[in-house]
Amino acid sequence: METIELGGNIKLTGFSELEGSKMIVIKKIIGTYGKKLSDKAKNFQELTITMKKVHETDTGGIFEIHAKLMDDGKPIIGSIEDRNLFVAIDSALKKVEHSI
Repeated sequence: METIELGGNIKLTGFSELEGSKMIVIKKIIGTYGKKLSDKAKNFQELTITMKKVHETDTGGIFEIHAKLMDDGKPIIGSIEDRNLFVAIDSALKKVEHSI
């Protein structure tokens, strides 16, 4: 899987196959959360978000999102499965935010 870097300390894995218009929205969602998380974290080191498609069918599928924030050497993890990619990313990052 190819990794995309946003701003040096945010990494996206599994997103390279998405179309450009979806990536614009995803980058905005993740960028907003990246700012929130860096403000709340003790020592924001890295945010990694991994996407996998599971149970894929002709009409769509389910997206599995794993978000991992490294804060002062400790991992904070949020993961979720949802049919809507944007909702899944938002929910996984919300879990990380609430765990800080």
